[in-house]
Amino acid sequence: MAEKDAIARQFVEAIPHSKALGMRLTDMGDGMAAIEMPYDPKLVGDPETGVIHGGAVSALMDTCCGAAVMCHPDNGGGTATIDLRIDYMRAATPGQKITAQAVCYHMTRTVAFVRATATDEDTQNPVAAATGAFMVENRR
Repeated sequence: MAEKDAIARQFVEAIPHSKALGMRLTDMGDGMAAIEMPYDPKLVGDPETGVIHGGAVSALMDTCCGAAVMCHPDNGGGTATIDLRIDYMRAATPGQKITAQAVCYHMTRTVAFVRATATDEDTQNPVAAATGAFMVENRR
């Protein structure tokens, strides 16, 4: 599993948008992943409030879900997003990092199903929640 985790980590860290958004993979293994994205004024969607743009949160959650699929024991390789639904519950608190956590909870021969949440420092009050379906390669 360590080899699969290393490949997933390398993939996430090499994605240009992950670098541009400052994403950092903090935990992964056996179909779960956690990625942090620091607050950055360049990512603000509303200058009056300082709230991070929802598109940055979407990219964070999609990347985290993909990482969870990539390190699932039954995934034989890469992945691609088929469908991702994100429900935004509240604006992230300006100045705080956002952390996404994803779990790949079911795998078929060709599709992985994932759930994720994004939080700021108020971990009991999510910023967003997501569910998605991801393509998988050569299930083992």
